[in-house]
Amino acid sequence: MINRVVLVGRITRDPELRKTNTGISVISFTLAVNRRFSSNQEGGQDADFINCQAWRQSADFMANYVKQGALLGVEGRIQTRNYKDRSDRTVYVTEVVCDSVQILAQKRAEETPNTYGQVNYNQSEYTNVESEFGSDTVDISSDDLPF
Repeated sequence: MINRVVLVGRITRDPELRKTNTGISVISFTLAVNRRFSSNQEGGQDADFINCQAWRQSADFMANYVKQGALLGVEGRIQTRNYKDRSDRTVYVTEVVCDSVQILAQKRAEETPNTYGQVNYNQSEYTNVESEFGSDTVDISSDDLPF
């Protein structure tokens, strides 16, 4: 079976970092992804608003570097779940659980230059090339990860 998703879109608002009871970082966010061949009555493109989640180091990375309007590249998998809300109704949720999040561009490159260069994170490495502090590379082996 294959369950793989690749999205490129703009984040709709600044992400807020939360922690689980066991201290694991998590961020839920919405990505606005333009439809390829669809336009609305005003002449603009239609977009889908896709719910996403990032965990652990991806969540920490997003909390530090991602702002509303940033163009993100996301790789992950679709996951569904359900729960009972306060009025005992069943709520069904479909979301993308991100394995990799990359900043492709800031909201306005002319107003907010991307001082971080290429920032890339995936489950086995975190690389920050040409950061504002110089060229840094941090290698993390999979033995160092808690999952």
